[in-house]
Amino acid sequence: MKIPWFSLMLAGTTAFIIVVFFGPSVIRLLAKLKFGQTIRTEGPQTHHKKAGTPTMGGVLVLFGITAGTIAGLGGNWSNNLRWTLFITISYGLLGLLDDLLNIVFHRSLGLKARHKLLGQVFLAGLFGLYVVHSGVMGTLIVPYFHTHLAFINPVLTFLFVVFTMVAMSNAVNLTDGLDGLAGGTTMIAGLAMGILALLQGEMQLGIFAAALVGACTGFIWFNAPPAQVFMGDTGALALGGALGAIGILSHTALFLPIIGGIFVAENLSVILQVFSFKTRGKRILRMAPLHHHYELGGLSESKVVIRFWIVGILLALLGLAGYKIG
Repeated sequence: MKIPWFSLMLAGTTAFIIVVFFGPSVIRLLAKLKFGQTIRTEGPQTHHKKAGTPTMGGVLVLFGITAGTIAGLGGNWSNNLRWTLFITISYGLLGLLDDLLNIVFHRSLGLKARHKLLGQVFLAGLFGLYVVHSGVMGTLIVPYFHTHLAFINPVLTFLFVVFTMVAMSNAVNLTDGLDGLAGGTTMIAGLAMGILALLQGEMQLGIFAAALVGACTGFIWFNAPPAQVFMGDTGALALGGALGAIGILSHTALFLPIIGGIFVAENLSVILQVFSFKTRGKRILRMAPLHHHYELGGLSESKVVIRFWIVGILLALLGLAGYKIG
């Protein structure tokens, strides 16, 4: 297997340079348009000072990923890559609509939850139809075992794809609550998933992942504490969709709960918090998602972010070890 090192480096470097070069101009434009973040009143009090920080910075990430992919591959795109870019940009546009409603109506939630979920399911359904029709996901590698999970029922395949895409996009979105957290953890997970894609012979998906990593790294340049810009749902939904698509199309989706363990923990923390409060009238965490629990426990924002990055690196290595063993 020949690794396209030059294309990988070109994709990642181009995405990084694009984001860093255009970042200041985009941030100034967002500030001029008064596209500032609205902070939840029930959130940590220390976050209220972030109100008004430009949001929708995810457009930089989308631009960087697209430019990096084009630089790395030119116009020779496989159907898998076209669909990966389609789902990434489509989720980004859904997030953009959510961010715009947030800004226009000066509320922190944007789209109503059911409307956002409906949009996510619809887009994931289109992707699921492609996967079923093309047969690109006949099997999935089971981490740590010398076996593959076969999908013989197209309905189950479709449902699995929809669940994976919606779960990943929501999980990354929930993780986007501290400066540098979502960008850093996605960068780490994207690197690991890109390596898995390359090992699977999916070179174009690997190059796409390199562009994703480069774009996330460039975004952290401006999003590191204290953040000059937030990615908003524009970036978070898109990045979650991108990770899900890489996993599905490279037959490595079962590695996502390991490599993306941070996202799983953030998602579960919200689910368990809501379930506990509705059934027992008690909260199990100081605040959900999980990063706020540690923040309210006395850890500084930067310390929480860096520790989550470290855990993310360890989980990525754990996931890659599962491929080597399997």
